[in-house]
Amino acid sequence: MTDHGGDAPRLLGRGRAPEAHRGNALHPGAWWVWAIGLGTAASRTTNPLLIGLLIGVAGYVVAARRTSAPWAKSYGAFVKLGLVVIAIRLVFAIVLGSPIPGTHVLVTLPEVPLPDWAQGVRIGGRVTAEGLTFALYDGIRLAGLLICVGAANALASPARLLKSLPGALYEVGVAVVVAMTFAPNLITDVQRLRAARRLRGRPDKGLRGLLQVGLPVLEGALERSVALAAAMDARGFGRTAPVPAAVRRATAALTLGGLMGVCVGTYGLLTAQGAAYGLPVLAAGLAAALAGLRLGGRRSVRTRYRPDPWGVRAWLVAGSGVAVAGLVIWAASHDTAALHPGVVPLVAPALPLWPAAAVLIGLLPAFVAPVPAEASRTDRTGQQGQKNKQDRHVQKETS
Repeated sequence: MTDHGGDAPRLLGRGRAPEAHRGNALHPGAWWVWAIGLGTAASRTTNPLLIGLLIGVAGYVVAARRTSAPWAKSYGAFVKLGLVVIAIRLVFAIVLGSPIPGTHVLVTLPEVPLPDWAQGVRIGGRVTAEGLTFALYDGIRLAGLLICVGAANALASPARLLKSLPGALYEVGVAVVVAMTFAPNLITDVQRLRAARRLRGRPDKGLRGLLQVGLPVLEGALERSVALAAAMDARGFGRTAPVPAAVRRATAALTLGGLMGVCVGTYGLLTAQGAAYGLPVLAAGLAAALAGLRLGGRRSVRTRYRPDPWGVRAWLVAGSGVAVAGLVIWAASHDTAALHPGVVPLVAPALPLWPAAAVLIGLLPAFVAPVPAEASRTDRTGQQGQKNKQDRHVQKETS
């Protein structure tokens, strides 16, 4: 008798998260709101354990919900970029010193004498454990922010995100999307060329391999740019509809005034003196900016074919990111020592319980977002293979 108890969790998970198709695909803006929420939480703490938990949450969701599209392979590149950022931050702390005083001297480098006008800057000198720890915490925070942004880049389709932008931001959105897709396509080209060179028995590492791989990659990037420019020109990119001068002036005034209101309101919320006026000014600025964007959309002559709906699952995904950011910000204001472990004197960081529980809310997209079709097919293949293996085992025992 075959045991199907192991299929119950899979069927239960399938009931919560159906297989993704064109009609129920998650809105790409929800992924960006979720990732920005995780990045905001990472920027509010220097606790390496909490930031590591944020990175783990982002990585788990990416592994569970990314597709086989070219942009989905860019997450590893962002992780490597985060490691490079940490290394650069440590090198700067060693060579240029750190503003953090310390008593645990690890090594003393030869110090370069500088002129009087460079007072306050030094090259070389003492390298303390406190200064290196502070630099490590700072680098980990920046790396966590980059990796969270990389998670959105790996989960959200740039083309669908461009289609969801307001008409007034279409030209800017095209430039941003082209820049976002450049890195994944570049990584794909490098991997393809290195694999081809290895199959031909040619070196793909070192300076020689880098030069012989870099030139075809550059040539492919130029060809892709020319093809993109021709496609945009054929589709009438840049055409605008005539609008009255009064509408153009009102659009400019509302947009600029709204953006200034957003800046002033944000500054008020971040300072203790502006807490009274920060929220009203921010709300008024957002309303004016949205009105300006809506008026500016009249100049756009493009139409949307089958726009992506913002459904319940999109609200859950975006809300989980906002909840993580809000709870970590609240915890940072009430328990600063837990989210910013001290380095003078050196103390081992501890994982705060409630902020860690808040970060785990970010795992919600791994259970509510639709399952990619590729992962669903792999899941079905694995289940069928397991069933066939169990059937063969039963037949062997029976015989």
